[in-house]
Amino acid sequence: MTDTFEANAITRFSTRLLEAAGLDSDKARTVAEVLVEGDLMGHTTHGLQLLAPYLGELQAGRMCATGEVEVVAERAAVQTWDGRYLPGPWLIVEAMNAATTMARNCGTGTVVIRRSHHIACLAAYLKRATDQDLVVVIESSDPATASVSPHGGLRATHTPNPIAVGYPTHSGPVLLDVSTSITTNGMAGRLNKQQGRFPHSWLKDAQGHATDDPGALFQEPKGSIMPIGGLDHGHKGYALGLMVEALTSGLGGFGRVQAPTQWGAAVMVQIIDPAAFGGLDAFKQETGALVDACRTNPVAEGCSAVRTPGERGLALHERYSRDGVPLPDGVPQALQEWAERLDVPFPAARASNPR
Repeated sequence: MTDTFEANAITRFSTRLLEAAGLDSDKARTVAEVLVEGDLMGHTTHGLQLLAPYLGELQAGRMCATGEVEVVAERAAVQTWDGRYLPGPWLIVEAMNAATTMARNCGTGTVVIRRSHHIACLAAYLKRATDQDLVVVIESSDPATASVSPHGGLRATHTPNPIAVGYPTHSGPVLLDVSTSITTNGMAGRLNKQQGRFPHSWLKDAQGHATDDPGALFQEPKGSIMPIGGLDHGHKGYALGLMVEALTSGLGGFGRVQAPTQWGAAVMVQIIDPAAFGGLDAFKQETGALVDACRTNPVAEGCSAVRTPGERGLALHERYSRDGVPLPDGVPQALQEWAERLDVPFPAARASNPR
């Protein structure tokens, strides 16, 4: 059974927890909204599962609780920020706002952030742009750690390095959020804690053997996550992972060379205004025509209809907003402990639903 909570209630509770841990009120509200949005869209490894670790980072002083970014470089449509390890969700929303202003003036705007704290679920940000008929691209890496090996290699060199893109069509947005590795650190950590297994052999052990055991990442000598494509075609995910590092740490001028030692992120946020190019209507017609062709594509007997990226997440968002957002086992318990520690009332579960 899984506890569900009314979305506004769990957002208010999360905001109060973050404020009680010392985070500025505006930042606390944004972080809470983004984390809950992740759960609403079904990305449970990057939703409120992250709140307890974030609270720990705040209390340890590794997540900066107050203040503003430092703009270290700026041109008409480009900014580079030092995020000072402020909370990542707040930094991304602020970067999207700044990039949107630049895009309205110049057709595009890009903000690169170095020394951000963890940025949660990338998909949770996309609709903020598509609701304004804008295109958004977000890419992220963490130069402080490595869990993904290069294609053909045994030693981890980089992180899952996700890429998220959102754009409008005449029949609703396309929202994609994909890692350049087969799976994520968050999922590996959850399965390892639960003594579970991946559905397929998505990791390599230290000797290079494919395995479905998430423990390979936590045993010594450590294994690694494989890039998208696995043993056969992993060169594709490997190449994309390198690209993300270049567009985040590379453009920001801060990354693995500086060898940071704390949980964080290097990020690129780009907003594009289709109206400045071939026109918004033409853009939506083109993107919509392809979406229609995909959705109406014939499928094999007994198979489900073709979906577009983000379609399932949007459907879950509508359902969970109405019926309550389910939180994975262990998350309510962890937040209850923090609620008692910080003297914040814990909201009552709305219902218990089968998995």
